[in-house]
Amino acid sequence: MDSRNPSLLRPHDSLLRPRDGDALRAELRHAAGLANVPVLFGGEVHDGTLHLTEFLGTRTNGLRGLAIPPSSGLGGRVVHQRRPASVPDYSSALSITHHYDRPVLGEGLRSILAVPVVVGGVSRAVLYAAVRECTPIGDRTAEAIVASCHRLAAEIAVRDEVDRRLQMLGALDVTRGAAPSAVSEGIRDAHAELRGLAQSVPDGPLRSRLRAVAEKLAGLAGDDGNDAGSAVGLSPRELDVLAHIALGCTNNEVAHRLSLKPETVKSYLRNAMGKLDAHSRHEAVVTARRLGLLP
Repeated sequence: MDSRNPSLLRPHDSLLRPRDGDALRAELRHAAGLANVPVLFGGEVHDGTLHLTEFLGTRTNGLRGLAIPPSSGLGGRVVHQRRPASVPDYSSALSITHHYDRPVLGEGLRSILAVPVVVGGVSRAVLYAAVRECTPIGDRTAEAIVASCHRLAAEIAVRDEVDRRLQMLGALDVTRGAAPSAVSEGIRDAHAELRGLAQSVPDGPLRSRLRAVAEKLAGLAGDDGNDAGSAVGLSPRELDVLAHIALGCTNNEVAHRLSLKPETVKSYLRNAMGKLDAHSRHEAVVTARRLGLLP
């Protein structure tokens, strides 16, 4: 098992992590609206091998399901080198191997751009743009594919971090009795980081999932499952600030971690204290924990 690729460590039926292939397909569709090319396709990389699974504009099934090892063809080359590459005429290109001439040329593809999705120094997917003439891929198309790869890389990186935090939850049953204080501290740190991650991604399903995992952490750390905290109505940002205050962070440190101004942190903290009927930051944290809002 390759420890460099966190996606290989997760169960493929994880309810919290959707298939990365779905995100790849969404990026291909997004790029299709911007890129002036007839064919877009791509796939994920597992154990260093690229598996082509997603296609837009193809006429045959010759490319579907191809498994491309590192350095083989154009896709294997970009997986290995971790940077984009293109060929103006696939059939005569000297910079790549020609293991896949039959399916590529059978599809009629000539000029092809391949861009890797790199996360933590590892290629995790590849997106292609192709035309059926020997004309270079245009700058607009290249920029759209590269932008899609950057978005997909950011999405996968956040999903990996969620998986890492969930692995910490899986270890609780083993470590809870041995070192409860250390486990509690680890949960609180994970909770604060997840809330910070949630705010760093665009509003949408991924942010909701991150906050759901953070809430699960808070619930696991609670002693009695008290759900009275739902009546308090702290905003997501107030909880973000309070989660970091619970770690002992100063207002300036919270501001740095959450990319806020110190005055904004003070305002969120003041609002949270008012809703919790607390007279100090420490009392606010204690009350929030008692209500199950914080671990």
